[in-house]
Amino acid sequence: MLHSNKIQRANKAAMDFSLLSEALTSKSYEKVADICDEHMLQVAAEGVAFQDDWPYAIHLLGHIYAGDINSMRFLWKSMPATLKEGNPEVIAAWKIGQKLWMRDYGGVYEAIRGYDWSQEAQGLVAAFSDLYTKNMFQLLQSAYSTISIQDTALFLGMSEDDATTFVQQQGWAVDPASQMLTVKKQPIVTEQKLDASKLQNLTEYVFHLEH
Repeated sequence: MLHSNKIQRANKAAMDFSLLSEALTSKSYEKVADICDEHMLQVAAEGVAFQDDWPYAIHLLGHIYAGDINSMRFLWKSMPATLKEGNPEVIAAWKIGQKLWMRDYGGVYEAIRGYDWSQEAQGLVAAFSDLYTKNMFQLLQSAYSTISIQDTALFLGMSEDDATTFVQQQGWAVDPASQMLTVKKQPIVTEQKLDASKLQNLTEYVFHLEH
């Protein structure tokens, strides 16, 4: 019994998610994936049975926020089947990743809104949604001179009225007769630096945008 208690205490010590909690509390969401990756490697190397207590949904969402879809898919493949099939939030996070992988732009927003996220995940999901919308807007701005209101609404995850209002606030012009928008080209300023892999992913999106 004493030996068993020692193992439990050792496992508890190894499963210290204080850095992850700090990142979530401070909204340093760009750090989440790296913190989870490093901690998973550490506990695995120490022989800790971590799978049952691992925050897989947050880990998946961290990769999604970072735009690292390949790492997200690798993490999913490595997860126990019971979690893939029986953990609703893990399944919901994976659904966002699937839609990103398939470049189903409207589906990304549907996946975000289609689940009642835990308090732990809400901030991260909301931040990703905002970041994704900003990135999509920048891509539309770079890839198009004119675009329909309908397509713009799809890519921005908004109603047609809300999308029209949003882009007009950014200086775009609307032609009510043709339901087309004229894009205003302007220097793009982002609050978050985009890493090389994310820029590559976003560049790939451009070639799959529907005309």
